[in-house]
Order: sequence, then C-alpha cells, then structure tokens
Amino acid sequence: MSTAERKAREKEALKMLILKGAKKLFLERGIEQTTIRNIADEIDYSVGTVYVYFKDKNAILHDLHSIGFQELGGYFIELFAIKDPMERLKKMGFTYLKFAMENSEMYDLMFIVKAPMEFIESSDNQAWNEGADTFNALKKTVEECMNQGHFEGHSLEALSFMIWSLVHGMCCLEIRQRTKGVKFSNPDTILSEGYNEYLKIIKKL
Repeated sequence: MSTAERKAREKEALKMLILKGAKKLFLERGIEQTTIRNIADEIDYSVGTVYVYFKDKNAILHDLHSIGFQELGGYFIELFAIKDPMERLKKMGFTYLKFAMENSEMYDLMFIVKAPMEFIESSDNQAWNEGADTFNALKKTVEECMNQGHFEGHSLEALSFMIWSLVHGMCCLEIRQRTKGVKFSNPDTILSEGYNEYLKIIKKL
C-alpha cells in the first residue's frame, strides 16, 4: 500500500469515527443538545480536527442522513429480484416500515429533522439525490404495475407520492408515539393492521 493510499484510508477512518461518535451523542442527548465540542470529546480528538472534516453540525447530520438512505436504497435494490411489480410494491412497503421501526432515530434524521435539508439548501448542489433515488425505485415499481394493467386512470408521479406519503405518515405517527394516545383498541398492532388495510385497497386497483 502506498503512502497516499494509507493516508486516504486513515482520513476515511477518522471521518467515520466522527460520524459514529456524533450519531451516538445525537441519540443520547438529542441533536440540539449536542455540540461540535461534545463530538470531539467523545472521540478524543480536538475540535479543530472535527472541523477539518465537517464545516458544521448540519454537515455531519447530512452525511449521517446520506448513510441512512444508502442503506434503505440497498434494501430496495434487492427487491427488484421480485419480478411481479405488485408483489414488489407490497414488499417495498413492508421493508420501509421495518427499516423505520428498527432504525427510528435514523429515520427521524432522514425524514423529519430539518438540518440535513438546510445543509443541501446552503450548498452549491441543491439536489436531494438520496431522496430522489429512493423515490425513483418506488416510482419505477408503480410504473411497472401500471404497465400490467393496475392503477388505471391514475397519475404515475402523484400516485407514487401518495403511496410514499401514506406509509411515511404511518411511520411518523408510530415513531413519535402518536398512536399510543389515540385509544386504538390494539395500539401495538395498529401499524401492521393499517398497512394490511392499504394492501386490500391497492389490490382492487
């Protein structure tokens, strides 16, 4: 291994260490209560070292946000092994729900916290590539369903957005514990029951 390659690996390892430490503190203390100094102390490096890799806390949040989308996108790519697009669409929703429930803090960061989007808006490239790629996987699946005769009379993009919004809304309500205060007869299963009702609806379309 050359000196340049070794230095590049060391830089990447330190960057990942900063992200790991930041994520730990964000989950323990909350994003607003975590400072760059806290992150530096957590990983036993100077504040200046953190600033070498990230210009501010929003930049750290953005990278964590991107990592979350890469993981979710990887699951979606695997689903394209399912040839029947309607079956893939159903499985895509289950996968999305499972990811959100098993990674609730990361999901919060990906979709609810404003900071990563503020970073994108302040950068030269304002495209939200991670979100676009994930949405396009859903849109492609819905389009294939339409090509097979499903969802006749519906708009591809608007329908795809509606499906995303519906499943996303269910995840948000559950993660933020809004389902616990509505007095559902079965609050512990309302998420899966609600999703199954959605499946019954799209089966008819």
